Amino acid sequence: MANEEQTETAPAARKRRSPLLIGVVALLVLAGGGYFWQAKKAAHAKAGEQAATPKAELYLPMDPAFVVNFRDQDSLRYLQVAVTLMSHDPQAIDVAKSTDPVIRDALVSLFSNQDYSVISNAAGREKLQAQALDAVRKIVQARLGRPGIDALYFTSFVMQ
Repeated sequence: MANEEQTETAPAARKRRSPLLIGVVALLVLAGGGYFWQAKKAAHAKAGEQAATPKAELYLPMDPAFVVNFRDQDSLRYLQVAVTLMSHDPQAIDVAKSTDPVIRDALVSLFSNQDYSVISNAAGREKLQAQALDAVRKIVQARLGRPGIDALYFTSFVMQ
């Protein structure tokens, strides 16, 4: 009889340990999952901050200012334009610096072929600015593989 009592209590003790062991394992799994979830969330937040932080704007003034002459019916006109390039890409600024003579040649040709009646109003100047930006982007893209220049500003525009 003593043997029967021992055999009955032994399985009961094992049954009590199994739920405890399962509970501990479940807590460990939940804790580990929570850790990895938090780590993943932190990695996504860090990536979002980097994407949300814009790169610094870099400016390149094209000095000296451009001075060109062009005809307006019977008179000779002059145009003086100071140009500044803007980019978020330091490599594009370096390419623009190294190709300054090529960019200046393209812009002088563009500015000297303008009609006074067109560029004497704001819409004409905006169109000229867009054409100048396109010309600069083509030159930079030919050397860098991407346009790189984000904007072109007329910092001075004088017609006489």
